[in-house]
Order: sequence, then structure tokens, then C-alpha cells
Amino acid sequence: MLITLCYLYLWVRWGRRPAALVRTTVQRLRASRCSFTFCGAAARPRDARVCLSRGGRVFCVGESQSIDDLNKWALFLVSPSVLETEHIAFVTESIWVQGENLQRPSSSSGTVVRWSDCCLPLACRPGDPYQLIAKASVDDFSKLGVAFMEDRLQMANGLIPQKIVSVHLQDSALKDFKAQAANKPAQIQQPSSEPPVDGEPEPDVMEHAGQEDPEVLDAEPTQGKGGASGSEPSGEHDRGACSAELCHLHLSSCHECLELENSTIESVKFASAENIPDLPYDPSGSLEGIADATCLEREGRGVSVTGKAPNILIYVGFDSQGSQGRFQQVRSVLADCVDTDSYTLYHLSGDSALRDPWSDNCLLLVIATRESIPEDLHRKFMAYLSQGGKVLGLCSPFTFAGFQVTSKDALQETVQTLVFSKGDQSQVKLSILSSGCVYDKASGEQLSLGRLQGHMENEDKDRLIVQVPFGTRGGEAVLCQVHLELPPSSSVVQTQEDFNLLKSSNVRRYEVLKEILATLGLSCDVQQVPALTPLYLLWAVEEIRQPLMQWLGTHVDPEGVIQSSKLSLKFVPSYTSEIEVTPTAVPVVTDTEDFSSENFNLEIYRQNLQTKQLGKIILFAEVTATTMNLLDGLMFEMPQEMGLIAIAVRQTQGKGRGRNAWLSPRGCALSTVLVSIPLRSPLGQRIPFIQHLMSLAVVEAVRSLPGYQDINLRVKWPNDIYYSDLMKLGGVLVNSTLMGETFYILIGCGFNVTNSNPTICINDLIIEYNKEHGAELEPLRADCLIARTVTTLERLIDTFQEEGPNGVLPLYYKYWAHSAQQVHLGSTEGPKAWIVGLDDSGFLQVHQEDGQVVTVHPDGNSFDMLSNLIIPKQR
Repeated sequence: MLITLCYLYLWVRWGRRPAALVRTTVQRLRASRCSFTFCGAAARPRDARVCLSRGGRVFCVGESQSIDDLNKWALFLVSPSVLETEHIAFVTESIWVQGENLQRPSSSSGTVVRWSDCCLPLACRPGDPYQLIAKASVDDFSKLGVAFMEDRLQMANGLIPQKIVSVHLQDSALKDFKAQAANKPAQIQQPSSEPPVDGEPEPDVMEHAGQEDPEVLDAEPTQGKGGASGSEPSGEHDRGACSAELCHLHLSSCHECLELENSTIESVKFASAENIPDLPYDPSGSLEGIADATCLEREGRGVSVTGKAPNILIYVGFDSQGSQGRFQQVRSVLADCVDTDSYTLYHLSGDSALRDPWSDNCLLLVIATRESIPEDLHRKFMAYLSQGGKVLGLCSPFTFAGFQVTSKDALQETVQTLVFSKGDQSQVKLSILSSGCVYDKASGEQLSLGRLQGHMENEDKDRLIVQVPFGTRGGEAVLCQVHLELPPSSSVVQTQEDFNLLKSSNVRRYEVLKEILATLGLSCDVQQVPALTPLYLLWAVEEIRQPLMQWLGTHVDPEGVIQSSKLSLKFVPSYTSEIEVTPTAVPVVTDTEDFSSENFNLEIYRQNLQTKQLGKIILFAEVTATTMNLLDGLMFEMPQEMGLIAIAVRQTQGKGRGRNAWLSPRGCALSTVLVSIPLRSPLGQRIPFIQHLMSLAVVEAVRSLPGYQDINLRVKWPNDIYYSDLMKLGGVLVNSTLMGETFYILIGCGFNVTNSNPTICINDLIIEYNKEHGAELEPLRADCLIARTVTTLERLIDTFQEEGPNGVLPLYYKYWAHSAQQVHLGSTEGPKAWIVGLDDSGFLQVHQEDGQVVTVHPDGNSFDMLSNLIIPKQR
């Protein structure tokens, strides 16, 4: 009861002023040598008393925490007056978070507080968590603690604070600080570009931080990125004080350089200097891809929780004829799975693997050679594992820990069924291309397995994927004898049946690969959203330009803006970087005489557009939020004969059916076309048909090309474009508005033209057709197909208006994917029915088991409109 009253008193007095409560508590109790801790409630020290609780975090007081041995810490060079009596020493524990997982401090409850503004770092200890010893005044320590509790504390380089605890530095620890400060000058020489002859660190360059610790390289402090104080960017250090006495953290991140062992100064440069690729380093110049690589700024990269540079090294064997092609295969699939703005993918040559200190700056080693691993290189790989390294083996003979690779020739390059167990013990079943080898237990060995496993669906349950932990420092490998790196279109896939099986499992292939990469510590989050770009006002025929500009002159406001409920379009002669582009405010460039884009060829579009009205006026963007909103302010005002269309290369907020998102990678044909339909017309009375016409137009645009008539592209009711009946490669979204006697309809459409992943694209189908029939059909372009689709759509609309549904249904049925398809009504266990066609309004008709033919509607689910079909109630 007494404790409750005390807490009530504290809340009444200090509840609205946590900073005052913290500061007063620290001032009154610091002389008692107790320890003050700010942490999550679950991490509260045992027997500590909670003084303040806020948002799942607590401020508590407990027994004194002391540090008496700094042998395991990297000491920063500070002035001899290390810790003034009015200062508090404390340890901040933090974790490293990958780029897109990085959560910025919330500023909802106050100003963001930078850690480096409130303290002076004294020492650091890499690891998980990453620890920093620092000193601060009572006021600044209290400020840090309150900011931590309110999620307003910001650290640099991806560090997220988890705990702050005050500590008492014993005399022995203070002597270490003073001794180092007295023995080292404030100015540190730059490392020589040449390594010492004996390979040992030069005394003026290396600073030893403990008897068993690796050497630490000191670099001259800079005022730019990389010259950090503690873990913060220079320029944000402790108020600029002691600038002559405080030597900044020796490398751009101490957690990397502390792990460098037996390295020459030349190789260390690649782990520290700016604007130089991190690793691998090959002075002979034989390392592919390094010479022309551009180093990403440190803050633009994801920082790994292991503290290593974000390098993925790919070893494909010693330099042989096929090694570069093999490297490109592996690099391509990995680049599809991880953000290449967060990770750098390098070719690790055999010579470099043996010679260079790559392991210190390698986040993941990918071994993708079919050659046997030389014994000396195998020892290198095992040493890397023993240091906590991560390895992905792709159809390689590399193995260890009681496993051996056994060849089964009958399985080589054949399609098999893989049963893959994920980390959460759920299973994925997919078709894969086998390497022809399996993993067996070596005689007399005891196996140690992780959770990830994959076996063939056969009687022997042959092991094809194994996760193998190694050592005491977190090393592990995931070894695979399935071709996760090869696409279904690979030349080793011989038959159409095998291609279909592999392509239908392609999404699951990526799912398995991403699960493996995530288990090995990589982030497979969606890539960073690209920046929005301005619109360009283009026209398909020159005659429409003058009427268009005259119309604009009478409809924009004095600022050149046309405003709608969803966005504003500001028409400008040219674009400069000072003009902001947002999802709701988009500049439109009108002077486009010199327009060019590598992704959209206006001349090709013009050549393939053969319409009377549709698609004549083009709003084009490299990157936009969604094309569905771009025409919103123009659709009711602009004369119908001008024929508006919005085209984009990429969308950041693509829309699908219901609340679904539409993925819009580069290579997808993305457009929204405006169509106006009189209410009292055949199509105006059957508006649901418009989505069918658009889906049909995409298929017909391809299959009506001479030679392309047998490309297996089909329509799936009601609004999808499919490869056969196997997988989706496009879709349609329709928004209609009735004003007076006219429907104004925005038809959004996206379909994959050149982007093979993550599912399939039209050019994949063309490549497979060429292989199977010995043909030489050319790949198609998005700009060409958008124009042909709009042309076909206008023709289909005209036919429908003249002849009704029967004018277009024969072509629709020719290409649709549902002939005699069986469905269930109401639920997956509901009564069976067979699709027979469309009714007069465009809805499905099915033949029930009792012989009746009825119309069915979707039940509203956003996954598959053919699932759980319902029979509407009769009115």
C-alpha cells in the first residue's frame, strides 16, 4: 500500500514532467554509487526499483554496475582529464538494423535527440549488442534517458539503442584511459599505401586494444562521413568541444575494423576509406566487377547486425571459361531477392579467395561452383565459418560436419518435387531442377542439423537442402543440391512440360531462396521505393497539339494548375530539380520537343497506334504513384476526341482489385486509358463487359501479330491475362463514373512484357515458343504493345456497340482459359458446377449437377474471383 501511494505521489508531482523526475533522481542518488538504467520493461535488472514507466520502457535504480577491465574494449583517444567528477559514465547497448527495417525515432512526443550531442564516447565493444562507453553531465544523461523512453533518441549508421545504464569506472579502468591518452598524440598519421615488409602493423598506425584483441587502425579525423565520433557522423560530436584532443573513431565503423586480423594496411583501406569498394581486393585486377564499381555511401547501405560490411561474395571456381557466365546467373537471382542498394554483390575469384583477407568483410559467401574445392581453399572457407561466417552452397561439392555429396546420375538436370521445411516448420512443396546429387551421412559421423531442410518427394526422401550450424560463434551454412539459381528458361530445361512445371513453381522458388537468405541474416525486404518523376505531355499525332495547348490555356488557373479531388497537375514548360513531385502534386512538362526515354519510344508508340480517338494525348512518367489518378482532373473536362492515356514505367502505389496492391516492376506495361460510353448504348447497358474487352485486347494485341498467333496467352474471367491456365501475367482495373448520359471510364491495365520475375512475362513465352518450334520471333516492347492494345480496344468497343455481346464473344471464347472448368459454389466444399460461358451482362454462367444453367457472381474475396462463386438471389 505504501509503495502504491509513493508511485501515486510521484505520478501526481512528476507525471507530466518525466525529465524533471529523472534529473532529480539522478542528482540525489548518484553519490550513493547506485546504477541508473533505461531499458525495456522486460529487460529490467533484477531487484531494481522502477521510478518511471513509459510506453513499455522503464527508468529504474539498482545496484552499482562497475567496469574494471578495458582489455575487451577499443579505447578512443581522449584528454587526460577523462572523467570529471560532475560527469556520469554510462554504457549504451544498441543493435544494428538493415536499411529498410531501420525505424527512425518518433518525434510525436518531442524533438529528436541525437546521442552524440549529449555525450563524449570513451570506448566501444563490437558485437551484438554493440556497446559504447561514454560520459555526460547529469542534465545530458537525463536528457538521453528521457529521449530513449519516449523513442526520440537517434544514433547513427543504423544503430538502434536498446539500453542505457550508468557505470562506475574503477581506478584500473581510468588508468587505461589516461595511459592511452598520454602515450598517443592527438594527430594520427595517415596509413601508408604500402604495407610494411614484414606484414606487421606500423607503430604509428596500429593501436593495440588488448592482449588478445586484433589490431585497430587509426585514420586521421575528417569532417565528412566516415570520420565518426563513437558511432556518430563527425560534425555531430560533443558540441565541437575538445576537437584537438578527441580523436575520432579510427575507421568509419569500429565494429568492422576490430575484426581485421593479420591484414596489411593496403587491404584494410578497403574496409575503411570512403569511395572505395569494401571488398574483395585484388591488386592484379583479375577480380571481375571491382574496377568499375561505385562505392555506395555508408549511410545509403544497409548495416548488418553482424557488424560486417554488406558484401555478398560469390565464388564460382577458379578462372575458367564458364565462370563469368555462372557468376552472372547467380548474381542475377540474388539481386532479385535482396536490395542491391543495401548489399554489394562481388565475384570472388579463386586466387583472391586464397590470397586476400575477404572473410573480414563478407556478410555472405555463396559457393556456386561444380568443381571440387581445393584443400587449401576448403580450409579458408571453414575458417570463415568458424569466425561466425554464413555460407550458401548452390549445387556445389562443398560440405562438412558429417555430410557427403552422393551422385545420382538418374536425377541430373531432371525436374523433381521438393518438400522444403521453413524455419517455422511450415512446408512448401514445389517443382525444382535437380543437380543430380544428394546429401548423405558420412560413415560414423554424428549429424547436426538446423531447421531448414529440403528433401525429394520419393521413398528415400533424399536430402537436397540442409542447414548446418558450425562452431561456437554462430557460423552456419545452407547447402543445396537444387538449382535455385537457374530460371525455368535456362537452356538445361529441355521440354515444354518441364518448363511449365518449373514456371508454375517460380514464385515458390523465390520464396525458398528468400527464406534461406533471411535465415543466413540477410534482409529480403522490398527494394527502396524509387523517387517520383514529372509527367511529360505528349501527343500521338501532330494535328492535335495546337487544339490541346489552346484548351489548356483556357482551363488552367493563373498558376498553371488543374486541380482535382485526388491531385493537382501543374503545367510547366520545363522541369528543374527545385520543383517538387509528390503523389498529390505533379508537374507536367509541356515543352517536349526533345523528349526521350530509354523505356518509352514515342515513335514506336505512334507507329502502332491506329485509333480514331483513344490514346492520342499521352501523360508519360518514368515513376508515378499510380496511373489511375493522373487523369482524374482532366477526364470530365477535356474533349473526348482528344483521347487521354497515362503511361508509366514504374508505379509506387499500383492498385489491384479491392485493396490489393499491384506490383509494378520495370518491364511491366502500365497504362490507364480514358473511355467514354453513352449510357443508352449496347455497351452502356452492359458496363461489366468493359473489363473483358480490355483483357481480350491485350491478348489479341499479341496474338494478332503475324507469327505470334500461337503464343499461349489467354484471358481469365473477369479481368486477368494468363499464360495458358497456369499463371497470371497481367490484370485490368476499371473505375466508372456516370455523369448525365455518359459513363466516363478509367481502364487501368498492367501486364508483364520483359520482366521474367517473379512470375512470367510475354517475352518468356516467345523465348519458349522459339525453342520448341525453331522459330525466330522477336521479343516485344511495352510501348508497342500498349499502342496495339489501345487500338484493339477501340475496335472491340466499336464492334460491341454495333453487334452487342455476340460480336466479341467468339474471339473471347477463343482465348479464354475456362472451357469446361469445374468450380465449387459457395465454398470449397460446395456443390460442383461447370463453366459454360458468359451471360448477357458479362457474368459467368455455370452448368450445375442438376442440369440447370445459372448465372453466378463473385463472393467478394480478393484472392481468386473464381473461388466461392455465389448464385444471386432472384428478385
